Amino acid sequence: MGERRGSLNPQPGPSATGAGERTPLLPSYETRNRLWSFRSSSSSESSLTISSLDSSESSAFIPWYWAESNDVEVTPPTPDTDPPEYPEDDEALQKDDGTSLNPIKKVIAILILGMFTANADGSLVLATHSTIASEFNNLEASSWLLTSFALAGASCQSISGQLSDIFGRRPILALSYTLFAVGCALVGVGQSMWQVVLGRSISGAGGSAMGVVAALLISDLVPLRDVAAWQAGLNLAATTGRSLGGPVGGFLADTIGWRWSFTGQAPIFLLATLLSWLFLPRGHPTVHVKDIVEDTVPIDDDSEANAINGDLPPSTVPQQESRSSLARIDFLGAFLLAITILAILIPLDIGGKSYAWTHPVILLIFTTSLIAGLLFFAVESKWAPEPVFPLELLQKRSIVNSYFITGAMTAAQLGLMFSVPIYFQVTQRVSNAKAGAHLFPAVMGNALGAIVAGIIIKKTGHYKKTLMMGTFASAFSYFLLFVRWHGDTNTLESLYIIPSGFGMGITQTAIFTAIQASVDHRKKAPAIAGMYLTSQLGMILGLAIVSAVVMETVRWKLDKLLISLDISEAVRAEIIENAASNIDYLDQVSGGVYDAIVESYILGLEWSHLVSIGSSLFAFSASAFLREEKL
Repeated sequence: MGERRGSLNPQPGPSATGAGERTPLLPSYETRNRLWSFRSSSSSESSLTISSLDSSESSAFIPWYWAESNDVEVTPPTPDTDPPEYPEDDEALQKDDGTSLNPIKKVIAILILGMFTANADGSLVLATHSTIASEFNNLEASSWLLTSFALAGASCQSISGQLSDIFGRRPILALSYTLFAVGCALVGVGQSMWQVVLGRSISGAGGSAMGVVAALLISDLVPLRDVAAWQAGLNLAATTGRSLGGPVGGFLADTIGWRWSFTGQAPIFLLATLLSWLFLPRGHPTVHVKDIVEDTVPIDDDSEANAINGDLPPSTVPQQESRSSLARIDFLGAFLLAITILAILIPLDIGGKSYAWTHPVILLIFTTSLIAGLLFFAVESKWAPEPVFPLELLQKRSIVNSYFITGAMTAAQLGLMFSVPIYFQVTQRVSNAKAGAHLFPAVMGNALGAIVAGIIIKKTGHYKKTLMMGTFASAFSYFLLFVRWHGDTNTLESLYIIPSGFGMGITQTAIFTAIQASVDHRKKAPAIAGMYLTSQLGMILGLAIVSAVVMETVRWKLDKLLISLDISEAVRAEIIENAASNIDYLDQVSGGVYDAIVESYILGLEWSHLVSIGSSLFAFSASAFLREEKL
């Protein structure tokens, strides 16, 4: 037998946790009293002693915010000594004396600030993207204000979960807030369309980590069955931001200009950065003792190795002494995945516009995506010590189905959010503020759906039927828009978008719960990052497809209508170009040309609803095959 660097002395004892559910990062006091001692010496020799660890407590978790460095000693109390004082005890976490915020409330408050503002930003862009692009006489490129945000987010999404596991939740969340602030400031001062797009890209990179880390913090802090309710609370904050962002942003665009809508966000995110650094717990998320011991303590007795089945914070025990934090990052895998995604999505946005679909540039980019994808699978399966996205997740039917549902529902919803403001700007010539306000019923439906789903899942412990109800409600809403929105929409008919938001709120909450229930704690970060990545992909695909459908239909239909008006080819080309690049061009025309432009846009927007119908029906079908795990 080789030299033993650790000793294991399990002793029988009653379970401290009981048979009920555990809060992963809030173990009972008795559990904490039977822990371990770990000392890290300067000679890189480590000793690990685990005592009083009953097998019935094998899945208890230790708060990652207890451990702040690799030089940590945690010793169990003896009967003759007072219990140790922990920086954040159960009582402190669960009780509030009314004079200060307890730690959980501080975390939630900081998350709400970021989620509220980021979602307000999203609906603000949806309501004003046509105005922003029209200022630069480039309405056809307006979708890039949304697509660039999503592309940057998709590129950074995969690695954000791994970074938060390695460096902790706090620094990654603070970094995401800072990037969002910088991006908003650049948009506000941008002097060209592509400078504005650059700012949106930087904000997208920050936004990608923001959602992942917020979801992981919720996962860290609450039991599985309560996850849906807590996530619904965050969804409510996000929905409130989305509901206010559109009309407020539209009002600012109509009064002092759209630039202040973005520059005003920068101080808010800088404040969120400061608060997260001051008040979020320090440390790292938990990992399993078995994994740590296998990496740091060579145990020859299989029975002893198998007895280790609890959890320790990785900040107390390095997984491998020779591996730094930076060495653990799967840079190559993240880079290859980003190239794969970008090379798929960019042609979808420029194909048929800047380049023909058969152009060598399009074919070259698609080929690059294929090669990068194959290299990514090779690296992740054979060489990456800590893959940015473990491929075994794709072997779980529930995970794959959840990703498909997320992407399809996001594509459907973003198609709707893109088209609704344009519809009312064209048919009723309303201001940006009023056009953005027409999104309000959908976002309020989203909040209601999230709350309803959270209550149902918490009470019943089931989420599959709830998910199917949500996807069907969305499909029904898009069908109503297709058959009823033909240019003369009244106030009652404008509320047809409520079921789409309601269904999306249900879907978001149910899918988040499904993914949490389908993986163990070690895989939650990449699994949740994958969920947000598929959401970003759905956003990009939905926007690209809907934008292409609308604009191509407008050009085709308008050309036919102008021919019927006996307008010459040269004049037709000029009218079509102006109508497709600037909605406000309607103010410069009248009579038959005005009617032709409006009719063309209505038809294009009608066909865009078919995209949303197809996507939501696909999600409904996938939800029927989702495997439901016990909560």
